[in-house]
Amino acid sequence: MVIVQDILVSDDVLEEQFMCNLDACKGACCWEGEFGAPLEDEELPILKKIYKDIKPYLSPAGLAVLKKEGLYTFYEDNQMHGTPLIDGGPCAYMTYNELGMAQCGIEKAYYDGVIDFKKPVSCHLYPIRVEKDDKSDFQALNYDRWDICSAACELGKEKKVRVYEFAKAAILRKYGEAFYEELEAAAEYLNNKTEE
Repeated sequence: MVIVQDILVSDDVLEEQFMCNLDACKGACCWEGEFGAPLEDEELPILKKIYKDIKPYLSPAGLAVLKKEGLYTFYEDNQMHGTPLIDGGPCAYMTYNELGMAQCGIEKAYYDGVIDFKKPVSCHLYPIRVEKDDKSDFQALNYDRWDICSAACELGKEKKVRVYEFAKAAILRKYGEAFYEELEAAAEYLNNKTEE
């Protein structure tokens, strides 16, 4: 573990290799799992603000769930807000592209220039998961290993891309450039030490 700007970062984030391989998994992280994508408190009003703009990008099943359950739900088990699920499976904001790959309707609207919010930061950061304790203001960044991402691990090894490098844009978005530079320096130190 290393500490970067008072945030605990798992060595795995700095040492393990990962690069999404959508050709292999088809975006399974959007429909697998027991909970929706974690949402930050400041993202809840953003979803309300952009909803009418993203509606055309969502599936009929997703729209039905959002109408019935709301734009987000509170998961008691995790004590967090997250995206609602369609019948306990896919994220309500998930759609499919013409190749049959899952994609985020929010992100599609973003790339079309309709909104300026890319997608929930937890999705953008994946496979990094942020653990928080709001009372102590403690945060930890961990690498979330999931068997559906085995092809991403193989591709990461092939391309020599570490988890934090893969998630660079998301880390910059959430924590800023100075944080990323310190993280990168810590990774170089750790990886050089391992090679010695």
